[in-house]
Amino acid sequence: MKIVVCVKQVPDSEAKVSASGDKIIWGEAPLVINPFDEYAVEGALLQKEAAGGTVTAICLGPEAGREALKHALAMGADEAVLISDPALSVLDTQGAAQILAAAVKKMGDVDMLFFGRQTLDDGSGITAAQTARLLGWPMLGYVGHIQVQGGSVEVSRVIEEGRQNVKAPIPAVLSIVQSIGEPRYPSFMGIRKASKATIAVWTLANLGVTSPRQYVSRVELLTPPSREVTCEIISGESPEAIAAVLADKVLAEKVL
Repeated sequence: MKIVVCVKQVPDSEAKVSASGDKIIWGEAPLVINPFDEYAVEGALLQKEAAGGTVTAICLGPEAGREALKHALAMGADEAVLISDPALSVLDTQGAAQILAAAVKKMGDVDMLFFGRQTLDDGSGITAAQTARLLGWPMLGYVGHIQVQGGSVEVSRVIEEGRQNVKAPIPAVLSIVQSIGEPRYPSFMGIRKASKATIAVWTLANLGVTSPRQYVSRVELLTPPSREVTCEIISGESPEAIAAVLADKVLAEKVL
């Protein structure tokens, strides 16, 4: 079984975000693998252990994305591919889906494509579904348990109402949630292996595609309007007297 898992390098969740003009500033926050993608890697590795095969991690982004791929390799992924091109400096989710779909087609004979539930930086959570549509594969979201039988995959979806069991033919796209299990810690040997691993770098030319259309995006820093609020403490000799004063003020302000 050939499994591909998508990962992304994002700022640490403790980062303090600010806005400057039309750009989001993350400060000096360290970049880490998207926490939700760790669960996707864990799900892929569990399937590899259950049914055999390989796990390939792919990342769409700048050179910094190598660190996210090394983390996936240290967890147990077999191969890693970085998709990086200057033309991809600005992408929306649809553009990212087009590039990821092209990468999966280039790899060939992929059985399952794994995503985390969402990314920490934009949090849209729709890239998996968009990629599935472009590939023409079934999309299974909010997956907390996976079982492959023959040419199909049966999953347990974690939804607000409880659990929903669904089945789809493979190849398929899966969006993984935390119920899949706690991500394993990279072992010492895994870290050493990842540090020496060769990470393939693909450009748009390697994928045989052109840059997706750049969509207009705009970031605005909205400041809520300020207002002055005064607080008055009503006192009196008895609860009845306080209530009478309060009632008079309510009527005077035409609240009732």
